[in-house]
Amino acid sequence: MAQTQSKLWHLERINLFKDLTEEDLSKIEKVARMRTMEKGKYIYFPNDPSTVVFLLKEGNVKIGSYSDDGKEVIKTILEPGEIFGELSIAGQDKRTDFAKAMNNARMCAVSKEEMLQILNDVPSLSLKITNLIGLRLQRIERRFESLVFKDAKKRITDFIKTSALEKGKKVGYEYVFKHRLTHKDIANLTATSRQTVTIVLNELRDNKVISFDRNRILIHEMDQL
Repeated sequence: MAQTQSKLWHLERINLFKDLTEEDLSKIEKVARMRTMEKGKYIYFPNDPSTVVFLLKEGNVKIGSYSDDGKEVIKTILEPGEIFGELSIAGQDKRTDFAKAMNNARMCAVSKEEMLQILNDVPSLSLKITNLIGLRLQRIERRFESLVFKDAKKRITDFIKTSALEKGKKVGYEYVFKHRLTHKDIANLTATSRQTVTIVLNELRDNKVISFDRNRILIHEMDQL
């Protein structure tokens, strides 16, 4: 009973499930299987069968791919409460990206067939998933445009600004963005180098636009990013 309550408690904190009824959550709970992944372990690789949808409970997961020369390209960093691997229910047969635990992560896994049945039973969730896929495709398109039309510094400052607005918290006139990203992670997310990230962050700090440490970025002057 305690295990069921714990799983339901976590399911209620999955962003897409927040407005679902207890009955609908119970349907998901019955088919969700708990998984734990240690830091640095891959959850799936490119070309793996796309048969499972994952619901992130704890920790962080990065989604990315590798360039022809073996360079890691990070597409997004997932926070607790997010869903990933969702393209399996949109007809994807094989994974095109990898998913890797950035720290010890816990998640629920639901098979594609079971998730499709849930979406059929809960139409409101189906609409949310459709909107989520559309939103993520828009983000990928914006990142592609950024790579083509913006220089390295602008890509980095845009990343900081977007992350603060989407995942940060406003405190007075400032924004706080908590994260677990290294400069190398930010470089991979913005298609720049670790050295360039360090130079840009230090420059922004020297100009009193931001303050930062290993776990957060505090934006003092949003309009200067």
